[in-house]
Order: sequence, then C-alpha cells, then structure tokens
Amino acid sequence: MSPYIQLFRRYLREQGLPVTPQREAVAQVIFSSSGHLSVEDIESALRGTGARTGKATIYRTVEILVRSGLVEEHDFGEGFKRYEHLFGQTPVHEHLICANCHHVVEFQSPEMVRGLEQMARTHGFVPIRHRLEIYGLCGTCQAQGVLPPDEGLTCPVELLA
Repeated sequence: MSPYIQLFRRYLREQGLPVTPQREAVAQVIFSSSGHLSVEDIESALRGTGARTGKATIYRTVEILVRSGLVEEHDFGEGFKRYEHLFGQTPVHEHLICANCHHVVEFQSPEMVRGLEQMARTHGFVPIRHRLEIYGLCGTCQAQGVLPPDEGLTCPVELLA
C-alpha cells in the first residue's frame, strides 16, 4: 500500500469523512500511476483488480483528493478532466498537449521557472504555485499531415477578397 494512503486517511479523518476501502482503492490507483488518469481510466484499473466501485464514488473521491492537495486536476481540452498525484518523479513540471491526439508530454525547465519567478517579482507578486500548459501538435500528428486548427475570427473583408 502506498505511503500516501496514510496521508489521505489522515485528511479524511481531519475532515470528518469516513475512510472506506473504495476511497482507498481509488487513491491507490492514482498514487500508483505515473500518468494523467481520467475517471474512466481509474474505473478500468479498479475493474482489473476486481474492486467494485461505482463512477459516482470515483468522482467524489477524486474531488476529495484534489481538495486535500494530494492530487491535481487537469483539463487538457478533451471534454473531461484528468488527475495526477503530486508525488511524482518530477514534482514541478509543465505539460505539452497535442491539440489533435491529446498526447501529453511532461517536461521540466529550470529556466522557465526562473523566468516565471522573475516576472512575478517584476509585478510585485508572490507566487504560490504555477501551471503551464502548452497546446500544439505533437511530432506524430505533424508527420501524419495534421495542420493546426483554424481558431479565432476571420475578417469578412478577407473572405470577399
């Protein structure tokens, strides 16, 4: 069992919430993953272990995990959210997200972090945390001829020309 389950148990008790095997199973799936899991991914992993946990319980549990600060919620533009525990090998990292296939690449950039900290100081801002997501096209989609999506408004005069 993950040592982070102990932290989750403590949080549940502090909030006056019951510690249940279903909540622990959901947390265990997230804590043992290095990826960005959707509720469907979590449900599938639980099914693979034989655990019987409904989707409503999974949704409620991930909300609690996010509130606890143990898990971060991401919206990569897929129409649903993904969840990632904050105890990974790269605790401070950024995301590159393919706008076509939704592949996510994590990367670290000390230079970028320094630049963000400098920008905050320049504006008299004290940063607490940050999140950077860069959307574009991955190499595989580019090789398949996928073009960046047309976004934004078009000037009607341009259409007439």
